[in-house]
Amino acid sequence: MSTPAELFTIGQLASRTGVSARTIRFWSDAGLVPPAARSGSGYRLYDAEAVARIDLVRTLRELGLGLDVVQAVLSRASTVAEVAAAHVTVLDAQIRTLRLRRAVLSTVARNGHTIEETLIMHKLARLSAQERQRIIDDFVDGVFAGTDPTSPAMGIARGMRQLPVELPDDPAPEQVNAWVELAELVASEDFRQRARAMVLAAQTQPRPSTQAQAPDQAAADDQAVFAQAGQAAAGGIAPGSPEGQAVLDRIVPPGTPAAQRARLLEQLETFTDARVERYWQLLAVVNGQPVPPPVVPAAEWLIAALRANVR
Repeated sequence: MSTPAELFTIGQLASRTGVSARTIRFWSDAGLVPPAARSGSGYRLYDAEAVARIDLVRTLRELGLGLDVVQAVLSRASTVAEVAAAHVTVLDAQIRTLRLRRAVLSTVARNGHTIEETLIMHKLARLSAQERQRIIDDFVDGVFAGTDPTSPAMGIARGMRQLPVELPDDPAPEQVNAWVELAELVASEDFRQRARAMVLAAQTQPRPSTQAQAPDQAAADDQAVFAQAGQAAAGGIAPGSPEGQAVLDRIVPPGTPAAQRARLLEQLETFTDARVERYWQLLAVVNGQPVPPPVVPAAEWLIAALRANVR
């Protein structure tokens, strides 16, 4: 046991604390462990308080705190509890970043991306929530610019903006991959122009429907229509074949005027785009929601069948 008046050289202090003399000298130069006195020949001498300070500095440094933060704790500018709370926040952010990196690498390992694609994926995946939202907002703002605020289309715009505040702490590789694909999709000028054209068309044209009934009933019937067309597409029935004609006749009655058929074909062509459907699917994956079933294959089959019939 030492007395309060007992003084130690750096070598003795290193022996008592297990910290190297070189490190103690560095901490002392930084003002973290000041000497209590000097020997007659000018060597630094330390008292028992230095032992306690070294233990605290070592602990805080092992926790990853910088020297400036350690100095604030030792000077009582910040309490240990305050520093610990702040450091937990920093560690949480670091953990999220590491998990995102792991997810990106898992996707790369599984899909065999090139170096350039890997760099892009990593850059996009590590964006902050605000930066990710800005990318989507810029896309939606451009697509819906000038749209009547009371238009039903604005409800679609709100839905297209929905992103989670943060990707999950432990995102699945498919979520990271979906976000990267989504960001690349909205960056496509061709896609932006196509989505914009659909929005403008929606303000002057009704949504495509094979029915002339109340909206709720028409929507239900349209689901049945796309179910029939989807089954035909999945079954490999050629739209222009006799079998395809029989399916079309169940969807659009044979007596339907040619002008009405042509109008339905135009509407379907205007509002059918696999990339738009992919946007909604990717948004669902990123948000951890069920992916809506694809409708475009059925719509494309119906478009082909109507084209064959019009000819």
